[in-house]
Amino acid sequence: MAKSGAFTFVLHSHLPYARQAGMWPHGEEWVHEAIAETYLPLLNALTDLEAEGVPYQLTIGVTPILGEQLADPLIVDHFVHYAAERAAWAAEDVGRFDKTGDTVMRDLARFYHHWYARALTSFQDRFGRDLIGAFRGLQDRGRIEVATCAATHGYLPLLARDSSIYGQVKTGVGAYKQRYGRPPKAIWLPECAYRAAVVEQEDGREIRRPGLESFLAAQGIRVFFSETHTVEGGRPVGKAAGEAIGLYGGVPRRYAVALSPEEQSEPGTTFQPYWVGDAVGEVAVLGRNNRTGQQVWSGTFGYPGDAWYREFHRKDGVSGMQYWRIGGPGVDLGDKPPYDPAKAAERVADHARHYVALVEEVLTEYQQQNGRFGVISSAYDTELFGHWWFEGVDWLKAVLRGLAASESVELTTASRIVEEHAPERVMQLPESSWGAGGSHFTWLNVDTQWMWPPIHAAERRMEDLVARHPDADGELRDVLNQAARELLLLQSSDWPFLVTTGQAKEYASQRFTEHLERFNQLCDFVDTGVPLDIEAKRVYSSLAERDNPFPAIDYRVFAARQGSAADTAAG
Repeated sequence: MAKSGAFTFVLHSHLPYARQAGMWPHGEEWVHEAIAETYLPLLNALTDLEAEGVPYQLTIGVTPILGEQLADPLIVDHFVHYAAERAAWAAEDVGRFDKTGDTVMRDLARFYHHWYARALTSFQDRFGRDLIGAFRGLQDRGRIEVATCAATHGYLPLLARDSSIYGQVKTGVGAYKQRYGRPPKAIWLPECAYRAAVVEQEDGREIRRPGLESFLAAQGIRVFFSETHTVEGGRPVGKAAGEAIGLYGGVPRRYAVALSPEEQSEPGTTFQPYWVGDAVGEVAVLGRNNRTGQQVWSGTFGYPGDAWYREFHRKDGVSGMQYWRIGGPGVDLGDKPPYDPAKAAERVADHARHYVALVEEVLTEYQQQNGRFGVISSAYDTELFGHWWFEGVDWLKAVLRGLAASESVELTTASRIVEEHAPERVMQLPESSWGAGGSHFTWLNVDTQWMWPPIHAAERRMEDLVARHPDADGELRDVLNQAARELLLLQSSDWPFLVTTGQAKEYASQRFTEHLERFNQLCDFVDTGVPLDIEAKRVYSSLAERDNPFPAIDYRVFAARQGSAADTAAG
């Protein structure tokens, strides 16, 4: 039977750089939590499906800065301690509840003890403490496509210098090649934030700054992803409208968010890829399908809000374990009923069957109405599954199994869509994101506007250093490379995002300020024009040990290039 259309999950995996930057509630434990609750369960599920012979495919983005952390020996060691500690805490809960005669809670504690013990066994024995190697293996065997991202998830449209956009993308691509042994074909633009080519004034002359697609084309990237309204036009929907569970959904409740003044002037459909702007025949865009996406994203009617699923927000006062379920709409946190893993598993099966039928229905409907083979890109933050929605990875596993057996749906990956169903139309995309209102508001507002002048000044200072030291070696090269790392970390979109959401405002402000100070301190060392003294060497060594991602970084990727996205040898 001929397929009606193709489908790919697009899972965007990202956490800010948190190595040795605090533990709880903000810091490196973010990474430990995500490993235990999301990345390990996901890899287990995909490996299980492969062992069953299920011919699944999907697209999984792993940001370069997350990849650096997952491969970091210190974080790996800390995670082993984290998982073992929580298994022990759950075991202590078993005894605590046994003493009080609470058999329901005792059995739940035993459930978590086994859950964390299995996670630790999988991490050490099944995957050899090498999660990036596990993702690479799945890609090499044709089960997944790993997409890349800008190096530290920098918010590209708001960067003032093309050197920084190039440096973010080039460094990210270089790290990908090192980790996966091949160049990437797909990229997740940080926050789905896009900017077309613009003309700006500089030193009394006009400069045409390339659209982001030109920077992607220069690195051989074939496809990126956008929010629904960026392709379809009209008002933002889903995540961009604040309808999502998790941190994104809180932004419109804290601000009166205006919709983006930019709108798609020639609306398209998320069922087709499109060539983009200045990169016709080179770079395509896939818009997020809202109808399938809302079944998961929506905080009002999405699957994760089911009464039988685990409650995210209520935690045991002694161990921190989450022993309760949602219970229904409007149930007070203190009145949540106990979690029932068996009943939750039944709901997972129900929701997976519903989603498989929905995808089949949507693609068949599109083909019947348009006479064309349609594609669906259903995009989510990976951490939604397992972390926010505890049962989400089991749901993904069941959906992939169901769609792999479908007679009407072809499972695929992002780059395969472009290769096998090449775009037939060119689209000029408006400036947009999947943030509140579909604009840049989440990252540039009254609470975050103080961050951007220092970022822009640092961009220019880095360009100046490269111009004055185009071929540095030895100690000077090392200091310049560390300054480049600090600039990348300073540019992370996570800092303004966390300020805007209010979830970690002080922590994010502190991290931003620290990276800015470290960058300027390193630049000051260079500006002295003399070798580092003992104190300067101590400071440099401390920073190089603390902020150590991208060991192959080349500071020269930040050479001035305003108006050019062309590739160079540096990096």
